Amino acid sequence: MKDQITTSLSESSLKEATRYRSEFSHYIGAKGAAGYVDPREGSADIVTRANQKISLSPPEGGFNEIRVGAAWDNQVRDSKGFFGKLLNLKRKLNIDLDLGCLYELNNGKRGAVQAFGSLFGNFDQPPYFQLSGDERTGDSEGDDEYIRINGSKWHEVKRALFYIYIYKGEAEWGHIRPQIVIDAPGSKPIVVRPSVFNKDLRLCVIAGLENVRNGIQMTSYTEYFPGHVEMDRAYGYGLQWDDGEKR
Repeated sequence: MKDQITTSLSESSLKEATRYRSEFSHYIGAKGAAGYVDPREGSADIVTRANQKISLSPPEGGFNEIRVGAAWDNQVRDSKGFFGKLLNLKRKLNIDLDLGCLYELNNGKRGAVQAFGSLFGNFDQPPYFQLSGDERTGDSEGDDEYIRINGSKWHEVKRALFYIYIYKGEAEWGHIRPQIVIDAPGSKPIVVRPSVFNKDLRLCVIAGLENVRNGIQMTSYTEYFPGHVEMDRAYGYGLQWDDGEKR
């Protein structure tokens, strides 16, 4: 991935992004959901189709911290050779997969939170989204990366779009089986899992969160894009992107 965000916006780019939204998403959409991490039965809402919506009402006193985590499997069964099959051996894929989000606040401020470009955000100050760090292996248990949202400031947020992108390695989406988990106080976690995979595209939009009367409306998407620019155009954030790299 070579797209890095800059902080400037242009009126023309906003208009182009809005116009381009429907054209691109119809051109390259993916449907379905599946996954590899199985939460305990009844402990989570499992999203299984694109364009599903789940609404969450804030508990008394507000949301506090909202957490959106990403996890993926960095190993695949080794089918090469007699002993690989016999012993059910696994080989490491060495894929660097990252979680990111685009956000828009009610005051019009837009931006991105992701490891690429070192845009880790801020929990206590705008934009109230903060990335945990950059997990480059996928070997850890549970969420490999997560974004914390300051729920006490949710009333200042208009919308957010969550995506995962493969920074390094082959686009073996079917092998790594990524998922995101949206965990908000007072509600069961929401697990969103792509089941349709596109080996030619390295960025997958998983879900969006929208502020509806200070509650949360989650919509699942599962759409694949060549990069950040095309995703941005499709969802109308109107950011400007430059070439860059992750440190």
